[in-house]
Amino acid sequence: MEMTYTKHGDYLLPDLTLPEQPTIGKYGMQRKSFLKKHRRATYTAMLLSGTLMEHLSEIDKTARERVEAMTSRMAEREGVTEELKAADQMKWVGLMNNIKQSAEETVQAELIYN
Repeated sequence: MEMTYTKHGDYLLPDLTLPEQPTIGKYGMQRKSFLKKHRRATYTAMLLSGTLMEHLSEIDKTARERVEAMTSRMAEREGVTEELKAADQMKWVGLMNNIKQSAEETVQAELIYN
């Protein structure tokens, strides 16, 4: 491993950079909080091995994809269509909020809090 330095005044300071970290969203943060509180050994092991952020990023991506897929399937099954949206927006919003909340609860139980 080659180290580079930058001169600041009379001192040579090492050029230190952190490795690129994937970004995590809502579901990744929920998973991190769950691991930290309820699976302390797993959290610590993943943190020390450097796999925690990758795991959280994967959970976040998978959870978002599953929520979107479940929401569209449930909306189709419940008859929540664009025609309903045009005819009665408030009813459409209420139904879509309920559908999305149900999908999120299912995904959280399966992926995040498991």
